[in-house]
Amino acid sequence: MIRESADVAIVGAGPCGVTLSNLLGTYGVSTVVLDRESGVIDYPRAVAVDDESLRTFQAVGLVHEVLADCIQNAPIRYHNSQGRVLAHVGPSGQPFGWPRRNLFFQPLMEATLRRGLDRFAGVRLLADTEVTGLERTADGVVLTGARNGEDVTVTARYVVGADGGRSFVRRSVGVELAGETNPSKWLVVDVSDDQLDAPYSAVHCDPVRPSMTIPLPYGHRRFEFKLLPDETDERMVTDEVVMGLLAQHYRDTPMPRISRRRIYWHHSRIATTFQVGPVFLAGDAAHLQPPFFGQGMNSGIRDATNLGWKLAAVLAGRADERLLDTYDAERRAHAETMVSFATRVGAMYEPRNRFTERVRDAFFVGVQRIPGARDYILQMKYKPLPRYTEGAVLAPATPDKGSPVGRMFGQPSVETADRLRMKLDDVIGPSFAVLGIGRDPAAALSAEGLAFWQALGALTIRVDPARTARRGAPAEDSAAAATPANTAAEASATTAGEAPTRSTGGIGTGASHDRAPGTPTDPRTGSLLVRDIDGAFRDLRLGRPTDEIIILRPDRYVLAVCPAAELEATTRRLRALLGVPPAAARDDSTGPVAPPTASPRF
Repeated sequence: MIRESADVAIVGAGPCGVTLSNLLGTYGVSTVVLDRESGVIDYPRAVAVDDESLRTFQAVGLVHEVLADCIQNAPIRYHNSQGRVLAHVGPSGQPFGWPRRNLFFQPLMEATLRRGLDRFAGVRLLADTEVTGLERTADGVVLTGARNGEDVTVTARYVVGADGGRSFVRRSVGVELAGETNPSKWLVVDVSDDQLDAPYSAVHCDPVRPSMTIPLPYGHRRFEFKLLPDETDERMVTDEVVMGLLAQHYRDTPMPRISRRRIYWHHSRIATTFQVGPVFLAGDAAHLQPPFFGQGMNSGIRDATNLGWKLAAVLAGRADERLLDTYDAERRAHAETMVSFATRVGAMYEPRNRFTERVRDAFFVGVQRIPGARDYILQMKYKPLPRYTEGAVLAPATPDKGSPVGRMFGQPSVETADRLRMKLDDVIGPSFAVLGIGRDPAAALSAEGLAFWQALGALTIRVDPARTARRGAPAEDSAAAATPANTAAEASATTAGEAPTRSTGGIGTGASHDRAPGTPTDPRTGSLLVRDIDGAFRDLRLGRPTDEIIILRPDRYVLAVCPAAELEATTRRLRALLGVPPAAARDDSTGPVAPPTASPRF
């Protein structure tokens, strides 16, 4: 008999489940992950990872390892049935700090994420474990199952079902997966030893047989072909048919080796709720979408990013359980948007006839002649980004479409007083942040207000203008008075490219949060001091002068904005919103968590 207990049990060790496990490990939350497979599945399912997901991998210290196995900034070409290129989508901007579209080989990425779990003593992975029972109790949930013929029992306060479209967890709590399945089927073929000279994804929007091809790292490539109504599954997976379809792409190139071939249905489905008491659904267990826009896995990682910090805050006693109710309120609406969007994109891939194809082609050509519309398409700005209007956000008192509240905050680079250039998230670490544009947030808070933010492990950060903004500016005075937070040894380690040792605290512990080596602090308030070298904060201030304070959640969504004079009142409202118990502001009993050190942060 195997018996395990943890704060959180996760069923499913795919990208969503293992990403959540790494996040919880970073926060010091004891976690057990159960997966029915004995190891990483050796064939790819997802093929594209976006900048939002990379930002999450950055938060857990694994982004460089993941990117090492990616084709970065991968473009897409859309062709009509005559072979004409309708659009070449090549996103170059990096608003969240990372390339927008990257192609990867899923077995390699999953292996990287699983190795990341080895850094956390409180995270255990039980592979080859089939979960067959789920019982809710007064204290949480009990899972039962078997591993190599031995009974397994896991007791946890919360359970997350990240166990795929046929989720056992979802069925156990009686949640329906509502929606529809497209009546057409697609043949998916993965090949290796690929020598095709086509370093881009190609979508052939043909009304008869639409298809697509996607280059993957290390000589792998993905092909997808729509099945015609009279074609059977049995015939379409034969060598004769598969090789015939591939040969159309390899006319003057040696044929690759077929790794796998499989028939898929395309589903557009959403769980009717993402939470039932202490049980949560994430990833494919919560939503299924067609693969046309490459957002299925990325949507699951958004789920993990949203849920991880909330579980950590509640388990540490830093927030009321009502915070967990915001997971469904925030994530389900956006998941519905992504499923609908992917379904509409698929309809564009499959024009009903030649006439609708000509209409679509004319639209593509015409819209690219309009400068703003061209950028909207070619830079992938059409991807629906989440904007949370309810949940764990403090919405403006009056409607304000331009407000950043509820949106993911960008990730500009900033500079420390010793001229160390860093991405913003590497300064903050995986916790709350109170940013002041040209203002010290701590100086605008009472002792009680400051204690509230310190209890959440939040950092207060003053963002000053660039050094070259103007001589004699207050920024220079701040830098001169700042005290470096690092030791000489830490600075040397950073210069050498090693991962700095960080004293982590934050949500999971309530201890004072880690700060990056070399980052100066104001000796009067303890706030970090950084400079706005890219002008991103300057532009924010010019566009919205009253947004002097920006408060970020651990998942980098904007929790609230306000003038500096209103920060104390805003803090009181946020304390009520998060349901923080009074004792949390005084409880520092939990010790620090060993930091993730798998990759350099800078």
